[in-house]
Amino acid sequence: MGATRRIALLNLLASAALLGQTPNQQDNRQLPIPPNPDEDTKLPNGKSQKDAIAKEDHEQALKDVNDLIAVAQQLRDELQKSGEHVLSVSSLKKTEEIERLARKIRGRLKD
Repeated sequence: MGATRRIALLNLLASAALLGQTPNQQDNRQLPIPPNPDEDTKLPNGKSQKDAIAKEDHEQALKDVNDLIAVAQQLRDELQKSGEHVLSVSSLKKTEEIERLARKIRGRLKD
């Protein structure tokens, strides 16, 4: 029980020592300044990072649109070849692929 009292006494003394300090004594270090989100960083080649990201997103959107067009044309060809009352599983998969690509393009354009 003597050890428990010593620990409690040490905790009390440490708390009292901390409370007795002024705010300047408690916080001698300065907090880092967060970067300004509006400030554009430069890449090692000197170009703007925001411009590089925008260019890459644009190129990827164009690629996705070309893929979307290709899948839509394949779906059109399949539907023209099949009969009025026939729907193939691959046609359904192509419609799902079209929806996925459209959501991907829309999401990229919104950002």
